[in-house]
Amino acid sequence: MAGEPVDKEVESEGGPVKSFLEHLEDFRWVLIKSLVTLVVAMVACLGAGNYVVKVIKWPLTRAHLNYAGTNQVAVVSFGTNHLGNFELSPEQQALLNLGTNRFVSVQIEPVTIGSNEVLSLHETDDPQAIAAAQRMNIDLINLSPAGGFLVAFQVAFYAGMVLAGPFIFYYVVSFIFPALKLKERRYIYQAIFFGGGLFLLGVSFCFFILMPIALEASQMYSNWLGFGAFQWRAEDYISFVCRFMLGMGLGFELPVVLLTLVKLDILSYRTLRSMWRYMVVINLILGAILTSPEVFTQVTMAIPLYLLYEATVWVAWYWDQPDRAKARRVLGLGIFALVLVVVLLWMGWEYGGPWLRERFH
Repeated sequence: MAGEPVDKEVESEGGPVKSFLEHLEDFRWVLIKSLVTLVVAMVACLGAGNYVVKVIKWPLTRAHLNYAGTNQVAVVSFGTNHLGNFELSPEQQALLNLGTNRFVSVQIEPVTIGSNEVLSLHETDDPQAIAAAQRMNIDLINLSPAGGFLVAFQVAFYAGMVLAGPFIFYYVVSFIFPALKLKERRYIYQAIFFGGGLFLLGVSFCFFILMPIALEASQMYSNWLGFGAFQWRAEDYISFVCRFMLGMGLGFELPVVLLTLVKLDILSYRTLRSMWRYMVVINLILGAILTSPEVFTQVTMAIPLYLLYEATVWVAWYWDQPDRAKARRVLGLGIFALVLVVVLLWMGWEYGGPWLRERFH
């Protein structure tokens, strides 16, 4: 009984006291277990590399292909074979008279006229072919004999990091937790729960929404400069996609980190509010490091990260208010304004995108 208060005190103040060498030994085992887990995950992903590449290439199928000007585009097929997409000149449009739609599907078929066998061309209703013609059809290529091996290792590394990430995170947390107090542990548990969800949200947001836009902007930029953009190096594409998704996932962790520091009384609402200028610069720098060198993609990444920072500041402000009922009403208006900004940005790209594509050709 006499030892019970001591146990509670030890538990509330942290784990047992260890020497520096004991901490160093624990850290060594964390590194060993993390490295072994990563290697095992990379070997597993290397065996399934073709499936991983299909997933990574998916954003290419969602990005739109940009055609110069407003000329009609004929999607030509011969039987079940797709021969290509051809922009028609004004003279060809007048001669063929294929209607007023920008994209038309055309089928070539052999026809017998007397004793001669000729090819005829007629318009067909093939919405799938028309939809495919408006999507990017980029060939990912290797330009060296060792390119395939380098790409395979790259795919295995990035996919292995995703697969081994939760285990490595568990090892690190197990090393840190004994030094934390009970109050700090509760905050860390909450941060892990919300942080994991926000990381997945950031990766999904990047993969399904931002990535097709970024790839489309990259091709549009190349066409505007007068270069073709129908073949990309496989290692460059995989590196770009994986770094972009990883950067966006880590960027979405920012609210959890900042709000945890607020809960631990390391930061405050006023400190966060005064840091907004620095956060603009930091988000632009992150966009420059984790995306392609062109400005559009950097801004595309920086905008949602800064909106998340603003949401974090509003939550910290809410925690700082004595009148929570009034604060909830103000916070609701702030959330409504934030959602409105996001919707306007999306509508601007969705409906202003075609104008931009024509303008940059």
